[in-house]
Amino acid sequence: MQVLEEARDLPSAGNVKAQWVSMWIGPVVGAVLLVAAVAFPGFRPPMSPTMSADEVASFYLDNTAWIRFSQVTFNLCGIMILPFFMVIVVQMKRMRNQTHVFAYCYLTAAVSGATIFALSNIFFLVAAFRPDRDPELVMLLNDLAWIVLVAPVGMVVSQFVLLALAIHFDDATDPVFPRWVGHFSLVTAVLMVPAAGASVFQNGPLAWDGFLSFWVRNCAFAVFLVVMFFVLRRALLRQAADEGVISAGRAQPRGTSR
Repeated sequence: MQVLEEARDLPSAGNVKAQWVSMWIGPVVGAVLLVAAVAFPGFRPPMSPTMSADEVASFYLDNTAWIRFSQVTFNLCGIMILPFFMVIVVQMKRMRNQTHVFAYCYLTAAVSGATIFALSNIFFLVAAFRPDRDPELVMLLNDLAWIVLVAPVGMVVSQFVLLALAIHFDDATDPVFPRWVGHFSLVTAVLMVPAAGASVFQNGPLAWDGFLSFWVRNCAFAVFLVVMFFVLRRALLRQAADEGVISAGRAQPRGTSR
């Protein structure tokens, strides 16, 4: 009911209303992707890089249906997280920077990350397409899937750094995002970096099933999305108030100051 009430407060601001819808796509898609992640047997717990070819082949042979369900779901719905990130891009363009370079670079990084994620889904699906093939080939496809899923963090690290830079250069008296969001974004970037070791290490915290590469990386990303949902909600309400769509009182959360 609260969502419908807030949406009704934005009847004449097409830009804000489109951002509002895109922002709410984020948690909806996130819930679907969480179901897909739980459905994938290889995440409970993460498959070990030290598994033999026969063990990997047996995993795909025994869990073919669940693997296909989870990865097809990722393939269909994963890209739908992009509207959420595009709201961040639009808000970055509202910042008082000399150019929109940070916003456009952020957009490119987000699209690149989504593309890499889609490729990992395809490798999992190809491995499950003929699970009775040579175990060595199944293991090769499994290695490709896991390394592509975990190790390429350059794009997401760039997203966090670019967002932090944009916030730093936003010299408005009342910036679009609070300053602490920039610091939080940098911390998240640092937490993502160790996952790059998944392409090198087969054991320890830097392996693709390791504490840093898998758990810290994914949890940090999930926490960032949750935090940014509330940050974006506040920013959109303020934008609506600035454009006269809703009253300033509705845009001002109780107990806070602009």
